[in-house]
This record gives sequence, C-alpha cells and structure tokens, in this order.
Amino acid sequence: MIVVDAIAVAAVTYIGKEYLAKKKQSRKAPPGLMDTAYSGGELSSPAVYKNKISEKGKKAVHHFQDLTAKTGWEETDNAIIVNSFDEWSPLKEVVIGSPINYELPGLELSFKLFFHDVAYSSFCYPTYEKATAESAIAQKNDSEQKDLDRGRQKRYVEELTEDVEELADTLRKLGIKVHRPMPLDRAIHFKTPYWEATGLPALNVRDQAIIIGNEIIETSPQVRARYFENDLLKPVFYEYFKAGSGWMTMPKPIMSDRSFDTSYVSGESTPAIQKVYSQQSSEFDVGFEMMIDAAQCIRFGKDILVNVASENHELGLKWLQYYLGGKFRFHRLYRFADNHIDSLVLPLRPGTLLVRNPGIVDKLPKALQKWDKIYAPEPKERIFPAYEDDDLILTSKFIDLNVLSIDEETVIVNSLFPELIDTLEKNGFTAIPVRHRHRRLFGGGFHCFTLDTVREGSLEDYFS
Repeated sequence: MIVVDAIAVAAVTYIGKEYLAKKKQSRKAPPGLMDTAYSGGELSSPAVYKNKISEKGKKAVHHFQDLTAKTGWEETDNAIIVNSFDEWSPLKEVVIGSPINYELPGLELSFKLFFHDVAYSSFCYPTYEKATAESAIAQKNDSEQKDLDRGRQKRYVEELTEDVEELADTLRKLGIKVHRPMPLDRAIHFKTPYWEATGLPALNVRDQAIIIGNEIIETSPQVRARYFENDLLKPVFYEYFKAGSGWMTMPKPIMSDRSFDTSYVSGESTPAIQKVYSQQSSEFDVGFEMMIDAAQCIRFGKDILVNVASENHELGLKWLQYYLGGKFRFHRLYRFADNHIDSLVLPLRPGTLLVRNPGIVDKLPKALQKWDKIYAPEPKERIFPAYEDDDLILTSKFIDLNVLSIDEETVIVNSLFPELIDTLEKNGFTAIPVRHRHRRLFGGGFHCFTLDTVREGSLEDYFS
C-alpha cells in the first residue's frame, strides 16, 4: 500500500481557449454515424437471457450494419476535439471506466452524505447505524470473516470487470472509439493536511467530468476517497486538449467536516441520524465549499438541468453559470434527489424522456413537461443478485434506467431488465442488451460508466 501526501489546492484552471479558437474551424467532423464498419459477429448477451433477447440483439446488429454501410467512414488515429451538447446525438467517442482494484470506501462523513437517500431506504442493508454497531465491528475484526469478505468482494469486482469489458467490446463493434482511464493497479492510501482516505479507480467516469460543447469540465469531488480519481483520466484529457479542446476544473475543496452542508438530512433529526452526520471542527474550516458532481447535470443542447440539494451544490451551479452562462441556460432543480438524477430522468431524443414515475414530471421545466414520457416498468427483485447481509447497497432498484444512448433510435440497456427492453422497443427504440450484474453494489449503470466525449451535432435550442 502506498501513502501519498498531497496539499489540497483551491484554484480554478481554465486552459485551451486560444488553442481551441485556432483549431475549431479546421476540426474534421465525421460525416456519418459510425467511426468504422461493423466487424461482424453477434453482440454478446448473457446466457441466462440469451434465448429471450437474442433476436433483439440480432436486430440491433443488423441496424448498425446498415448504417455503417451507408456512411463508409473509416476511423483514423487523428485526435479530434471533444464535441457533445446533449445525451442522444450519434455517439463517436467515449471513455469507459475501470473497476480494477475497487475497494469500498470507509463509512466517513462525505461517503455517508453522498449515499444518504439510498442508505436510509428500506432495501439498503445494513444501515449506517448497524454498520457501525458493536456487533458489526466485532464481526469485521474476525480474521476468518475478513477473508470471506475479501474473497466475496474480489469476485464481485471480477464479475463487474467482465460486464464492463462486454460494454466496451459492444461499443467498439458499433464503430465507436473507446478510451480508457489509467488502471488503479493497487489500493492507494493518501492523505491531505486535513484528512486521509483510500482512493478509488475511475469507474463512474461521468460523475466528476462532463463535456459541454467543446469543453472538458471537471467538477469538485464530493467523496473524499475520489479526491484524486480524475488524475486517472488525464492521459485522455491531455489527448483532447492537444487537439484543441477546452479544459476547465472547479476549485478543489478542503473537505473538512464543516465544508459539508448537511441541511438535506437535517429534517431527519433522530439521535441515530444526528450521530451519523456529526461534524468535527477544524482549524481549516472555511465554511461551505463548492462540491457538485457532473452527474447532477443533464444536457439538452443550450439548456442544462442541474440538481441542487445543498449549499455545496449551489456554489457549483454558480461556478458553472459564471463560466458558461453566456452560452448555455442552466435550470436549477431543487432537491430532485440527494445528488445524481440520471436514473430519475434521461432524454432519449428530442421530445422524448425516459422517466422513473409521473411524480417527477411536475418538477421539470415547463418546456420538458410537454415532451413525450416513457415511464419505466417497476423493477422486480428477481432481476438483482442476492447479496449477503453486510453487502452495502449503493443504488436504488431503478438503477437500470441509467441507459446510454447511441443515437436518437438506439439505446444500450441492461439485458437483465427485459421489461425495460420491451418498453423501449414498443416505443420505437432499438435496445442493445448488455449484461450488468452488480449495479447496486458499485453505484452506477451504463450512463455512469461512460463519458461521451464526441457526439455528432452542434448547439441546438430544444426548449424554445
């Protein structure tokens, strides 16, 4: 285990503007949907569902074979600048995360706040109170139990890695250029002058980065264990920057206990909740700091929805408005959830939303309330693996709404949720099934695992 000392620096980095201006006019945009022609063969699907969805998989492959035959565009090694204004335009390039050497972070303040909604729901076990109870601590101190836990966690990571690689292979077969972060080849323990943590691999790469137009935007981390996570994406970001992309980074927070606004959970004033979120004073306290995830934003061309549930998020939105507000309109969704919203609502194409339930619609901007809504079917418990009592669940049962759009007609969907596949196909979409087993343990779906760096299209106004 390596210990890395690092000073948290609060500074805004804004790079690439002049280079972008010089390169923008000469950028070569591919003329068609596909980077390369489909290489042949069937898209893989899990054996357990193979008989049920194999025809759908074939249909999707044939759909893309037809499209690539029409475009004839071949991939080259020449880098192009980032270009992504929405969630649905034809996908050209994408970053896919890596789960290698993933370890569950410690149950400290930032982690507990981030997963609050999930942790105190009826399906999450154990709750944080139980996880810190004497019985749980005693169990974790048992060496035999520790070995069992490590073996089980290793199996989960190995199976997740298989599923993530299947996703990457599927996208490559569709002619999409796939970038990968640097792997985390060992558990790295680090400390700042204010706290210490063990780092995470860059798995959910959409969480702390977003492409807005021709800019890479890195957001401020909300979980201490993820403080240096975006460093694993720097080789990819430098490649795009050298090609002429803009690159901006929010200030790094100190992340002392009192940096966090806990008002979102203050209404739950039971003694147990108060104990879970107790905050210690520090000589480094500077008040509430800017902390927001990119996955709290959903892009609709000129308009961007931003979920705001705390003063930390409010400061993040203010930063986005300051630097990008002249070109984009930001719509504040107040406490839509504790943080991420891309398993609550996602646009699949102009005029169509995938929505968790009707109660969400009234909270959307008026322009979106007029769009067609596809309501997701209620997920059944049978579609999820059975876990041990001390496996911590990190997502709601609606995580499979976290789909990835390839274009306005085509969506990557978890093959283990055939009811959602059927729903999308009945609404005219081509669903490409890819397996994702342990989505509830690792806090993300296909939308979370991917950062769409290049899509066709340009800035459009879909709300006027």
